[in-house]
Amino acid sequence: MNDESPLLTVDNLSVGFVTKGGIVQAATEISFEIRRGEVLAVVGESGSGKSVTALALMRLHPGNAITTGDVDFDGRDLLNMSDAEMRSVRGSDIAMIFQDPMTAMNPVFTVGSQIVETIRVHDSSVSKQDAWSKTVDLLQLVGVPEPKRRASQYPHEYSGGMRQRAMIAMAIANDPKLLIADEPTTALDVTVQAQVMEVLHEVQAQTGSAMMLITHDLGLVAGSADRVQVMYASRLMETGTINQIFYESQNPYTMALLESIPDVDGLKDRLEPIPGNPPSLLNPPSGCAFRPRCNYAQPICAVDKPVLVSVGVEHESRCLRAHELGADTEALV
Repeated sequence: MNDESPLLTVDNLSVGFVTKGGIVQAATEISFEIRRGEVLAVVGESGSGKSVTALALMRLHPGNAITTGDVDFDGRDLLNMSDAEMRSVRGSDIAMIFQDPMTAMNPVFTVGSQIVETIRVHDSSVSKQDAWSKTVDLLQLVGVPEPKRRASQYPHEYSGGMRQRAMIAMAIANDPKLLIADEPTTALDVTVQAQVMEVLHEVQAQTGSAMMLITHDLGLVAGSADRVQVMYASRLMETGTINQIFYESQNPYTMALLESIPDVDGLKDRLEPIPGNPPSLLNPPSGCAFRPRCNYAQPICAVDKPVLVSVGVEHESRCLRAHELGADTEALV
């Protein structure tokens, strides 16, 4: 493949789940690219479709999922691969750091044995001894203290931060081209969060892998990502560079998210929570899904569904008033 071509191209990816009440549309017509070596952050409230999208890339959804669209990874069509072909990709070319490392790891096997298995299942020519030696090196790389001793311990003997580091070691064991980090710092204190993100960036620098960072923490994104895509109610709402999203946003939902987070400089008089709740994905509202909570909604927003429109170079927004938003939005309320 041409090194200038995107590593991952997703086109009109939709994921629905068949339930007794009907089909829950958890991801709707998602299209994006991830370039080689870059960090793409995916942000949004819980239930917006972030993890659903990532799991669809890995083909890890249960049997009641209906997945459509096209996913091209380094010239290969992931959605049309056989199960055997997909197993060779998972953990090798694409690896995922799951939200909860305690439940993602098998509690009855040592951490080291699980990393060894990850290495040998993709390359049976590697001896157990060599795989164990590499496992110790990986644990040392991600900052686990006393890696030789720790490799022989079980997941419950690790702290939350160390379990997350061990999950990172497992994910990078086969030098993946794409690393999907799904809420990698959830439930960790801010000091450990910073350490985990530092480890991820060090790993990325050494391996040259691209990363899809899924989070609801905009503060984490600000110092970690190259580009950002904002999701709400199963759809992409805005995509752009860090500066475009944080300082030049032209989407009401993104703007509301930014207003709801603390300001470390203390310039905000008060936080502005987003009113209401996300809509039901089983029975979404007519028109724009964010309309019931939007400060800029107009009657037309209840009728017409907005589409992603270009509002700048590599900057897109899903809003009927996208071109009106920007520098002075007070008059639009």
